[in-house]
Order: sequence, then C-alpha cells, then structure tokens
Amino acid sequence: MKNNTINKKEIEKFSKIAEEWWNPNGKFKPLHKFNPIRIAYIKDNIIKTFKINKDKIPLKKLKILDIGCGGGLLSEPMCRLGAEVTAIDASEKNINVAKLHAKQNNLNINYICTSPEKMRIKNHFDVILNMEIVEHVEDVDFFLKTCSGLLKKNGIMFVATLNKTLKSYIFAIIGAEYILRWLPIGTHEWEKFLKPEELITTLKNYNLSLDKINGMQFNILTDRWKVGTDKSVNYIAKFIKN
Repeated sequence: MKNNTINKKEIEKFSKIAEEWWNPNGKFKPLHKFNPIRIAYIKDNIIKTFKINKDKIPLKKLKILDIGCGGGLLSEPMCRLGAEVTAIDASEKNINVAKLHAKQNNLNINYICTSPEKMRIKNHFDVILNMEIVEHVEDVDFFLKTCSGLLKKNGIMFVATLNKTLKSYIFAIIGAEYILRWLPIGTHEWEKFLKPEELITTLKNYNLSLDKINGMQFNILTDRWKVGTDKSVNYIAKFIKN
C-alpha cells in the first residue's frame, strides 16, 4: 500500500536553495514574476464560487491549505487577504524560512513541516492550493486522493502545473533552465509533467469536478504573465468537491 508522497530528491533540490525564496532577483525570480497572476486568479475564483462580497478582506475566515508552500510566497498574500492559512512543505529549511519571514511581517500563518498524507485534522479546508507541486511529488494519484480527503464538500482545489507536451519540454526545460537560466538546471523533469486530461480523470475518481481550466503564458516582450487559452506549457485548473 502506498502511503508516502515525498520525493526525497525533490526535497533536497529545493532545500539547497531555500534561502533564496524571498529574493526577487534570486533563483526564484520567475516565481516572483508569476506570483501576482496566481494570487489574482485564486482570489477572483474564490470570491466568485463562494459568492463573497468584495470588501477589503475578501477571504476572511476561509480556511486555506497551501501544499508545498516553499518560503510562503502564496501563503502570505492569502493571509493578508484575510484567510486562515495552514501551509505545509516537506522541506524543513523551506518551513524555517517561511516562519521567519511571516514573523518579520507580523503574519499569523500555521506553517508545518509535513506532507498531506501525514496530516490529522479536525476541520476540513475550504480551499486547497496545489500550485507547482504535483510535478514534484512521488505518487501523483495517491497525493491527489489524500488532498481530496482534506477538502470540505463544495470546497475548491486549485492545481497549477506543466503540461506534458513537446512545447513544454522546449520552453520549460531547454529554454528556462538551459538557455535563459531562469531556473536552476534540473528544476523540472519532463516525465513528471501532467496532461490536463490525466489530472481531470484522476481527480474525478476522488469526487472533484473540473470547474475551470486556463493556460498561463509568459510574454517575453512585456516580461509579464497572463491568463489565456493556451494550455500547452503552463496551466491552472479549479476543481469543486462534489
């Protein structure tokens, strides 16, 4: 029986550069550029689904679980928007960096060094964020099954990942890692990329229905990301638990 989603090689890879998380010009520079569009997409879709008034703290009292939180680049904005954030990562170094940064900014975020299958919870979450994490876990099927078990009925799960296409290999690995050096070489393994239809089919088995799926594209001329229809490299999907 499978009972572990931690890929030790992946954890070591990110632990080595954990100190870089909050440096906008460091090794996570691409993620810093990516972050504003992720935050807006998550916030707008939560507001729409839960029919929340767009006040100054739109996510107030919502329980959010950020899986594979790294240094807290998404956890902190979610907390600022009013959510009660629990953020987990299997790298102790990542969690320590995240805790320190949150403390420096007076943000109350429940950071835990763990993985989804090891969590024991009393209350299920309203929202789960699986952002750029499924391509780094050991067993995607078991990982997604476990995540579904942590989500409330009618809750939302966001999944952002890379499509398994020739274009994604050229852009995300050859281009981003080897030519442009945006990411450290070896950040991604193409074999671990996931086609949208594979993700949708797997989550359907665990009572999650696709509500929305979009592509995310980087415009090299404007140096900005945008949400669009082209899902051939990066895509983001929103699922609702039945």
